[in-house]
Amino acid sequence: MNEYHPPKVWQPSTNGGKFASINRPVAGATHQKALPIGAHPLQLYSLGTPNGIKVTILLEELLALGFSEAEYDAWLVDIGQGDQFGSGFVELNPNSKIPALLDRSEPAQPQRVFESGAILLYLAEKFQCFLGQSPQQRTEILSWLFWQMGSAPFVGGGFGHFYVYAPEKFEYPINRYAMETKRQLDVLDQLLASRPYIAGTEYSIADMAIWPWYGALALGQLYSSVENNAAEFLDVQSYTHLQRWAKQLNERPAIQRGRLVNRNSEDGSTLPERHSADDFKSLGF
Repeated sequence: MNEYHPPKVWQPSTNGGKFASINRPVAGATHQKALPIGAHPLQLYSLGTPNGIKVTILLEELLALGFSEAEYDAWLVDIGQGDQFGSGFVELNPNSKIPALLDRSEPAQPQRVFESGAILLYLAEKFQCFLGQSPQQRTEILSWLFWQMGSAPFVGGGFGHFYVYAPEKFEYPINRYAMETKRQLDVLDQLLASRPYIAGTEYSIADMAIWPWYGALALGQLYSSVENNAAEFLDVQSYTHLQRWAKQLNERPAIQRGRLVNRNSEDGSTLPERHSADDFKSLGF
């Protein structure tokens, strides 16, 4: 293995791995493509990754509570094909990352929202739900929401990338990010030893933000396949309190529905698009 010596001025590498065809060091649209608009005021443009699942979980939880105004259209944005660089999507999110939300409740002044944490906070405030009953609860919820937003890149862009997606596996980056991922798992495990939910006694957007990353990882649903088994590699079963919380949330119907949206599957067990609660009937809901 040859040691890498960075040049004085960086240039893109031809060995970019799985996402080499779409990664680039500049922002902006690569092609003209308008976004579709459905019947509901809330239009979600996303993909069923952990960040995308956060938002569909919250929307399904709101609908389960009877908030009919939370009905939404969810459109698939295939980041593997570069859909996030279409002109319409870039107008919603100049950073070209999913998810992005367009709220057309006031047609004359539609509101764009991007970054998954911002979307969760926007919807929680809009519907006055899952954000705590007191300033103290709200502050605790927001602290953990922002913890997730700041910590997950170590799990996704760090551990997940070098353990699964990098074109070559090297010990140093995998160890570096496995160490940090396990530290974060331990943070959550110790926290959940003394409380049922992330921010205390109430289920909140903090749980919805953290579960698709750390709950799914604890349950073997993230970065685990025949070739790679992150759950075994990270010994996730040893985090018993995290396991309890992850399994408890995994039983919630809204989470079960939310994690199926904006995903393609050969057997038809997921929903590439979602436009009505009836769309889930073919999946057994």
